[in-house]
Amino acid sequence: MNLIGQLIDKLSKMGAYLSGFFLIALVSLIILEIFLRSFFDISTMIADEYSGYFYLASIFFGLAYTFSTDSHIRINILTSRVSKKANRKIDIIAALITLSVLFFALYRTVLLTYDSYSFEIVSENVSETPIYLTQLAMPIGLFLFILAVILFIFKGFSNDS
Repeated sequence: MNLIGQLIDKLSKMGAYLSGFFLIALVSLIILEIFLRSFFDISTMIADEYSGYFYLASIFFGLAYTFSTDSHIRINILTSRVSKKANRKIDIIAALITLSVLFFALYRTVLLTYDSYSFEIVSENVSETPIYLTQLAMPIGLFLFILAVILFIFKGFSNDS
């Protein structure tokens, strides 16, 4: 189990690095667009479109690492008033509920991406980017997030004894 946990942690970190890369690409593209418009009165014509794609990828690739480092926003009105053992049980129950929502979201994003691929949908902008390429970040990011939640549940059960 330890080896699998390390693998999931490494995958989460890879997702975080990808998230950071897309965030840097997003900022760089916006700076380039500002520079080109200000000094040369021209545009990349894709900055608005691709900044949205980069933002989406940054969010989804960062989900697993954010969860595994306990960085998501938590509302702990109930859990702050109970024992550590009860808190762990509440966390496991919440993680199981989260897992069911994530599996549904994964299923729907896989269908969305597959439909975009099979119907050969492209963006309506100048770039005519195949939309499935931009949507791939959603199921990949959700899959990594699911792995992180499963690892969290197993850690909760192993610490419960």
